[in-house]
Amino acid sequence: MPVRRKQPAKKQKAKNVTLQFSIDCSTPVEDEIMDAGAFEDFLRSRIKVNGKTGNLGEEVELSRDKNLLQLKAKIPFSKRYLKYLTKKFLKKNQLRDYVRVVASNKTTYELRYLHIAGADEDESDDDQD
Repeated sequence: MPVRRKQPAKKQKAKNVTLQFSIDCSTPVEDEIMDAGAFEDFLRSRIKVNGKTGNLGEEVELSRDKNLLQLKAKIPFSKRYLKYLTKKFLKKNQLRDYVRVVASNKTTYELRYLHIAGADEDESDDDQD
């Protein structure tokens, strides 16, 4: 019986997939504790493309529509990386203790306020005095 050789795997072409992510920062911006323009500038300067920061090129496009930041990437891009940079921006502006980053659906993050359970109890104690 002749020995069969394995056929070499055929190379598949890479798909041209455009990834879209968005960050809804309307809540903190409307309360004027955060500036959406500064956040957009921060992301432009910090997003790495091919190992270099500040170089979005044609592969990554960042746009802002009032309080909604949208990112379109033609290269592999991680949604988790976008969350990491958002948390880094919040920490830099000392908002990390009050605002959190929540995934509202598969392609969107939303900035929400933290709900502190102990704060409600403290306020009710002060009213009784």
